[in-house]
Amino acid sequence: MAVGNYEAMLVFSVKESEDAAKALVEKFKALIEKNGTVESVEEWGKRKLAYEINYETEGYYALCNFSSEPDFPAELSRILNITDGVLRSLIIKK
Repeated sequence: MAVGNYEAMLVFSVKESEDAAKALVEKFKALIEKNGTVESVEEWGKRKLAYEINYETEGYYALCNFSSEPDFPAELSRILNITDGVLRSLIIKK
């Protein structure tokens, strides 16, 4: 199978703390490294959300560029959706 390039935009909750959000960034970076190659991770930090999500007005943003097999992004999305502390995520093929 051909390896594809992907971009994942992740928004984490800062309700607990900013350190908890940074720990989640590291967790998902490690997961991607296990299943593919991480090209870059840009941590944008804490920013105001455009609209309230789960009564929260701020989120911790991270942008991750990676390459992997075509079936991994769906699995990554599934894991993101069931992980506490993840407000929103979007994975696109470049």
